[in-house]
Amino acid sequence: MRNEQTGKSRMVRCPHCGTPSPYGPDNPWRPFCSERCKSLDLGAWASESYRVAQQQDTPDIELPDAADDGPAPRRH
Repeated sequence: MRNEQTGKSRMVRCPHCGTPSPYGPDNPWRPFCSERCKSLDLGAWASESYRVAQQQDTPDIELPDAADDGPAPRRH
């Protein structure tokens, strides 16, 4: 995104390291500041280092334990 009045790209913080970087067609790694930060961020996603927090739901009903069901049915 270029500022039409100044001709400069808008500056944003790199999502990985926080360094200001231009957000425009002149930055091939946007919104990252460098190829290194882009690769490190991709690697973190690929290794599942980034996770979304999830609440543990408690079940509405209680299921009996598998040990309480008796012997498993025989299969022929």
